Amino acid sequence: MKAHTKETQSTMTPAKAIQFLKEGNERFQQNLKAHRNLLEQVNDTKDGQFPFATILSCIDSRVSAELVFDQGLGDIFSIRIAGNFINQDILGSMEFACKLAGTKAIVVLGHTSCGAVKGACDHARLGNLTSLINKIEPAVYAVKEPKDESERNSQNLDFVDAVAVKNVEMALENIRSQSVILKEMEEHGEIAIVGAMYDISDGHVTFL
Repeated sequence: MKAHTKETQSTMTPAKAIQFLKEGNERFQQNLKAHRNLLEQVNDTKDGQFPFATILSCIDSRVSAELVFDQGLGDIFSIRIAGNFINQDILGSMEFACKLAGTKAIVVLGHTSCGAVKGACDHARLGNLTSLINKIEPAVYAVKEPKDESERNSQNLDFVDAVAVKNVEMALENIRSQSVILKEMEEHGEIAIVGAMYDISDGHVTFL
């Protein structure tokens, strides 16, 4: 499989970009990776890059977007931060990726058993991590069940995963509310902005 070019990127639509990612995840789950010569892709992309998607994911070592979507060099912009939340710098990166570099889809990718989300569920406090946890905690408060405080912590994995999904949904809301550029691009059909969850137990990505 060759690296994307300006021509192949120009034929991509938002729907087609999402479909490419879904097909890549299917290959990943079946251990049927597309044939790529990565050194050839290094050469192919030396004069420019033409990714078709931008993916915001967690730093979790098990959730590499390039791997779980079976993509090669030059295929996607990968933004990673613990808890896959939105801030001004990440929004700027997304605006660059979509408005200037031509990607057709933004995917906010959460995952099951997320350590950052667990920390938010437990209201962890530790150095600079405290500020990061504070950005995820609104998702904890937004999940109303269970009401029993003794079950609203990292030991309850169903609660953790529900918070992880809510955290993705809130990230999508923040993209649209905090970036006029991306909101307008979505409204004009130039890009798709979607959420997804990766299951660390089987490698499956569910688009929300």
